Amino acid sequence: MDSRHLRYFAEVARLKSFTKASHSLKLSQPALSKMIRNLEEELDVTLIDRSKKQITLTDSGELVYQQAQRVLGVMDDLTSSLYDMVHLKKGTVEFGLPPLIGTLFFPELIAQFRNQFPGISIKITEYGAKRIEKSLEEGHVDVAVAVAPIDETIFKAYPFNEETMEVVLPTDHRLASKDTVELSELAEEKFILFQEDFAMHDIIQDYCQSVGFSPQIELESSQWDFIVEMVKAHIGIAIMPKSICEKIIATEVKSIPVVNPSVPWTLALIVKQDRYLPYAAREFIQFVRASKS
Repeated sequence: MDSRHLRYFAEVARLKSFTKASHSLKLSQPALSKMIRNLEEELDVTLIDRSKKQITLTDSGELVYQQAQRVLGVMDDLTSSLYDMVHLKKGTVEFGLPPLIGTLFFPELIAQFRNQFPGISIKITEYGAKRIEKSLEEGHVDVAVAVAPIDETIFKAYPFNEETMEVVLPTDHRLASKDTVELSELAEEKFILFQEDFAMHDIIQDYCQSVGFSPQIELESSQWDFIVEMVKAHIGIAIMPKSICEKIIATEVKSIPVVNPSVPWTLALIVKQDRYLPYAAREFIQFVRASKS
């Protein structure tokens, strides 16, 4: 059944006149009459009693008119909703965000995005980077933040932040007076790392092993400020991204760039390869990258 037939019939039924309906639809009366006849033949019922001066609906016609109004209403709502979504008047972004990265970069970004696109809601799922990638792979979120390296056989990556890491140590540490610290100089140190759910946990261990040692892990935590307090208490040293180090206000510790090699911390928005990406999520990715460029 062609939706046009229902729409034309509904207009005739509403106006109770072929003449008025043909004017409203900008369609000739003979063509309109033929459309209604075709609908009656398809349904094998009589919809309109044409024996009277003013047309009236049969019992079948009343039923079809009621249902036609519902169907056409749903179709109109669908069209309007799709238009709004395509033109970003409304929608939802299912966003996977590691809490640490969220705290560092996204409060202001999300506020700016919501101001520009007030009809788009952002639903945030917070896990560590490794679990976030799993959630994206399973389809629970549309877009997520990940730390490089990224498996590009599974995910498509949109980098938005690149920086290096620094070693955080007490101000009375033997290396505290240096402008840079070579990674190999930390071989005998006790390390305070982020927990295994954080991408930094593996990155730091991999880089340490690349220069010939495995870090002695004294403590693990999910809270960067707690790690700083543990460094201040001389429990160990920590390696953190520069953006975190810039937030440290404790005067008893200092951060120094790590070199030979430097330890990168590259962030990217990632999506699942070959999966449909909603319009709102596409705009969100574009917005974040533009804001950070």
